[in-house]
Amino acid sequence: MKMKRIYVALVCCLMLLPGVSVANYAQHPVALKWLQSMVDQGFSRNYLVKVLKSAKRQNSILKAMNRQAEGRLSWEKYRARFIETGRIQNGNKFWKKHRLALERAQREYGVPAAMIVSIIGVETRYGKVTGNYRVLDALATIAFDLPRRSAFFQNELTQFIRLTKEEEIAYTKPKGSYAGAMGYGQFLPSSFRDYAIDFDADGKRDIWKNPVDAIGSVANYLAAHGWQQGQPVIEAATITKPLNDKWINNGLELKVTLKEWRSKSVTGAVNRNLSEKATLMRLKQNKKDLYWFGLQNFYVITRYNHSRYYAMAVYQLSQLIKAEYKLS
Repeated sequence: MKMKRIYVALVCCLMLLPGVSVANYAQHPVALKWLQSMVDQGFSRNYLVKVLKSAKRQNSILKAMNRQAEGRLSWEKYRARFIETGRIQNGNKFWKKHRLALERAQREYGVPAAMIVSIIGVETRYGKVTGNYRVLDALATIAFDLPRRSAFFQNELTQFIRLTKEEEIAYTKPKGSYAGAMGYGQFLPSSFRDYAIDFDADGKRDIWKNPVDAIGSVANYLAAHGWQQGQPVIEAATITKPLNDKWINNGLELKVTLKEWRSKSVTGAVNRNLSEKATLMRLKQNKKDLYWFGLQNFYVITRYNHSRYYAMAVYQLSQLIKAEYKLS
């Protein structure tokens, strides 16, 4: 084992010398360190070399990772991407088509059907846009060629290799987004292993082609992260006296109680327990600053995507889909 580690270290040094080209990920210094860690966990070296030789670097993925929407767009422009007539109407159709599965998911997990539909709508337009990158390529490209996200995606690549073995899927087959997210609900491999379920009891967890499994999996994910049945997502807030900006849009975690917010002259959520914690958001819409308390269920949505824009868009879309469903 010691000799193998010395060998990997020497290869890594060679790969870093000027003029040495890396033909594929089986010769990439960062990938070789990951490979050795996998061997230490009991994986076959020969198998992992085959995996890495199969993986292809995708430069378009690296570009996409550096132009993600929230960093570039205002709330209004971000919102306009998702709050649109077509997505609302198609959400209504998806709800009607899968009504029984959505009702069961709501009953068993306590997550509203409208919320499940909205997340699937935001993520993939109800399964129509699930991504055309091979998941292997996406994860390897980011894991080995994007240093700032390397550790996270090396773990996702590990989870992907494990799930393909567990689910008996060829590692070259699954496709997904440029970030390696998969299926109707765009689960990363770690989320798949932890939260994907066989909701129709056919013996396999299929979030790629089976909307019933996807519905149950999204509901399970939200419930596992602390969804509170029957509780609101947000409450309108009002700032009655000047407030230091450090308190606004200050992270997603719920750190300040409603009682403490009131002591800072921030009112709202009048029917809530004052010991409940909330985050305070400011979002500009129609040239006006709007203030909101994000509550526990808002925080849960941000566990799906760590973005206040995302959580607010999902919530607002869910309300519009719900209204459309009731009218139809």
